[in-house]
Amino acid sequence: MRIIPMLVAGTLMATPAFAKPLSKTCGPHDHYVIGFSQANFKEPYRAQVNHELERLVKTIPQFKIVIADGQASDNTQVSQVENFLTQQVDILFVSAFEAAPLTPAVSRVYKAGIPVIELDRKTLGHDYTSFVTGDNRAIAKQAGEYAATTLAPEGGEVAILEGLPSSSPAIERLEGFKAGIASNPKLKLVAVQPVDWMQDKAVTVFGAMLQSHPDIKLVYASNDLAAAGAYIAAKQAGKSGQVKIIGTDGLPGPSGGIRAVADGEWAATMVYPTGAAQALDLARKILIDCAASVPALITVPTQLIDAGNAKTIYARGS
Repeated sequence: MRIIPMLVAGTLMATPAFAKPLSKTCGPHDHYVIGFSQANFKEPYRAQVNHELERLVKTIPQFKIVIADGQASDNTQVSQVENFLTQQVDILFVSAFEAAPLTPAVSRVYKAGIPVIELDRKTLGHDYTSFVTGDNRAIAKQAGEYAATTLAPEGGEVAILEGLPSSSPAIERLEGFKAGIASNPKLKLVAVQPVDWMQDKAVTVFGAMLQSHPDIKLVYASNDLAAAGAYIAAKQAGKSGQVKIIGTDGLPGPSGGIRAVADGEWAATMVYPTGAAQALDLARKILIDCAASVPALITVPTQLIDAGNAKTIYARGS
């Protein structure tokens, strides 16, 4: 029987001495295959996750990782997970495009005795070994509080570009940001609409919002792609510099959110950690160290990127 740890008041419960390892095959002298079903390869955030996993896995000689593109398709991702089960990978990493459709396939993998590490988006229920994530609600709440106290303390109209409504991060970020701006009653939320994490949709949606609500002072985008779309829409509406933009991802590189803040295009972005290092550390403990238990939840901290630190962080390539 595989024993899944429980967290009580933030502490991992003790595991009985007779507990078996989480993996049926483990030890430092074997080689292991990690199968990773990624929601899609198009989003820059997901490309960054893949890049970090591929870079970090090179430091662990026993590991090989196979990353499959879910193509933002439930059917494709279900097929990938089932293929990884057929291939009997040693551990499954998965980041669900949508939670409900993928849950049965992931559950089958888990019940077959293959450890499952879920990154960023978890499936429904508890058929996984560990969930590695940023705290979406807390990150968005911090963004909302920053808007309420620093970017727009005098108040004004606010808009939100939501992610994919059927995904848990989109829901949690929407709820978190609303809670954050609630601390300032002078801020008025006038428009909320999903853009499904996509830049082109954000351009269209935010352009329409600005037509309906020309006095929007600040927009919160649920990811950096949506923030980039909001910037384009504001520029097209002749409102460059008039609308303060907050993104979420804080990705490095010329097309990332850190550069956009450093160049003054956006007011801020929140770093949403990839969790790549933490996921591989869990895999190491399970497969190489033969761990009998690991934390059921790993929460990776965030960082606020604004005008005060963006240039420094961008210059060092963080």
